[in-house]
Amino acid sequence: MNPFTRRTFLNQTGLSLGSAAMSSLASAASPRTLPHFPAKAKRVIFLCMAGGPSHLETFDYKPHLDQLDGQPMPESFTNGQPIAQLQGQTLKIQGHLTKFQRHGQSGQRISDYLPHTAKIADDIAIVRSMVTEQINHDPAHTFMNTGTAISGRPSMGSWVTYGLGSETEELPGFVVLTSQGGRNPQPIGSRQWSAGFLPGRFQGVEFNSTGDPVDYVSNPQGVSANQQAALIDAIHKLDQKRNAQVANADIDTRLSAYEMAFRMQTSVPGLMDISNEPQHVLDAYGAQPGDGTYASNCLLARRLAERGVRFIHLYHRGWDHHGDLQKYMDICCGLTDQPTAALIHDLKQRGMLEDTLVIWGGEFGRTPMFQGKGGPGRDHHIKGFSMWMAGGGVKGGTSYGETDELGYHAVNDVVHVRDLHATMLHLLGIDSNRFSFPFQGLDMRLTGVEKAKVIRDLIA
Repeated sequence: MNPFTRRTFLNQTGLSLGSAAMSSLASAASPRTLPHFPAKAKRVIFLCMAGGPSHLETFDYKPHLDQLDGQPMPESFTNGQPIAQLQGQTLKIQGHLTKFQRHGQSGQRISDYLPHTAKIADDIAIVRSMVTEQINHDPAHTFMNTGTAISGRPSMGSWVTYGLGSETEELPGFVVLTSQGGRNPQPIGSRQWSAGFLPGRFQGVEFNSTGDPVDYVSNPQGVSANQQAALIDAIHKLDQKRNAQVANADIDTRLSAYEMAFRMQTSVPGLMDISNEPQHVLDAYGAQPGDGTYASNCLLARRLAERGVRFIHLYHRGWDHHGDLQKYMDICCGLTDQPTAALIHDLKQRGMLEDTLVIWGGEFGRTPMFQGKGGPGRDHHIKGFSMWMAGGGVKGGTSYGETDELGYHAVNDVVHVRDLHATMLHLLGIDSNRFSFPFQGLDMRLTGVEKAKVIRDLIA
């Protein structure tokens, strides 16, 4: 007679109970059957100007700001307000450092720093009343990307790919590209495109603009494709055998990661080689093969969108203009303005803009007050700034919301970051209030527990 030990009992009953629990979690870990209603957009390209571009040198023209240039900032604007680096200093008004003109049939006001964006004025919807809750770079990026300042939550790209899946089996559903140029490029941590508590297969994958397209995706020397395929097949069978016992969502993620990495070895090199693009396309973007610039990344974004990638997130680091604003606006706009407009034109002429949602903006704006030694600059600002959207069901040539006469507070049709998320999800056919994931006993959402509004005036 075999004794029935405590270890045997716990092992056998534990597996049964654990399997039941994991089965429940695994069902939650499966992508939702979405959308909730007909979608206008199939994919998102998010152009992040990391560091916080000045709305007062791009899209928010305030004549009163020029009239009061150099005068003390009225305390009625700043009392009790969060300020990043100007605490305890004498606050003076800084007028615009450029001119603004009306452009397109819509007559949208756009600054002279952005001559190429001015040419797409009728394609973009400018939101001039954005607000956020975090005044320093890293938490502000976290808030923009996840809807909360709490680290470890899923990024919006992960939420979108969790809800809708990918249109390709050869590439990740969520891809990240980075570039830099300008003043004080702030670091961007990989947790900004983390899947958080969502299954790991929905996290963003960073593609390198130079060198190996993806770290560790190439075979080591002496390992053939057939050898690697045999190894992956053996690992797959072992993981499947284990997963039949424990139903672990992490094993599912590992299986899909191995398979995706194998497929990417053939699909990614061809994707990243833009030398096969016609010269007139390269010239339109201002891109050179292998240069790792924002221009090349914009072209790659179009190529990723063509191949079915669901969410493409570009970061250009260098917009933290505390000083020498005029110099660095010239640099940053010189690096990003033409490629951004070229991306919109390229998508449009290929018939892709109508179902591709493009979003442009930073983690916050800049103050109407002077900062800097030597050349004038502006501090971080969260109470009013500008972003724009185009394509994917957005009503082009539209302006929405406004700040006060000095560009300090958003005062009309205020748009919180969560409202931006809700609008993005709505255009993808997702009701943000019904889109959740169970975590720590709560139904978690990208838009949080607060009621986020869809900006319906921007929808065509």
